[in-house]
Amino acid sequence: MIEVDNLKIQFGDKQVVKGVSFNVEKGGSFGIVGESGSGKSTILRAMAGLNESWSGRIAFDGKDAPLKRTPEFFRSVQMVFQDPFGSLHPRQTIDRILSELLLVHKIDNVEARIKQALSDVALPQTARFRYPHQLSGGQRQRVAIARALIADPQVLLLDEPTSALDVSVQAEILNLLSDLREERNLTYVLVSHNLAVIAHLCPQVGVMQNGIMVEQLSAEDLRAGRTTHPHTTELRELSVTVEEPK
Repeated sequence: MIEVDNLKIQFGDKQVVKGVSFNVEKGGSFGIVGESGSGKSTILRAMAGLNESWSGRIAFDGKDAPLKRTPEFFRSVQMVFQDPFGSLHPRQTIDRILSELLLVHKIDNVEARIKQALSDVALPQTARFRYPHQLSGGQRQRVAIARALIADPQVLLLDEPTSALDVSVQAEILNLLSDLREERNLTYVLVSHNLAVIAHLCPQVGVMQNGIMVEQLSAEDLRAGRTTHPHTTELRELSVTVEEPK
């Protein structure tokens, strides 16, 4: 479903992503982990079409992604951002936020789709006419996920989707994302600095350091400490745990 080959991203004279390659099978989930500034979120933004300063190959479902993406692309590939409060318009109701994508893509059955979208992310229908500030952080992230899913995409790009949430809520969102992927056969790329989050949701992991993907390994090998690159070993040792959230 996803092919990234020799991806390079440069801002001015500085190359921030240096020839990264990875593949994700349909219905699979691939995690990218690394410290701040390692280039992991920059990769995701290029994949999402939010950054045109890249070279190499990015393909979805066998089709090369152009620098300028089409409306069809944005219906098939959606992104969930780190801060749900920042990604939701503060002066729009949840109803308006969810209906906007449907109106842009001229998708019918708006009423039914909004009701189903709220149900899919376990939000009450009463949330529909509230504003983002009237919801908790976890509820806002559920709205962001519902918005991403409402047009039935094939791919979700997840940029630190739980890092702005309380620890008690993080596992709920991760379990929701895991259930949705299985139910809809979605394909995920998840970016996080948290090894526990990556290991919970992604069977395959790529480790970034200074713009280079220095290692790819399974989550099982990550948990067991079967690492080959010193930076992966260091990240694992710095992490409190790589056990799955309860």
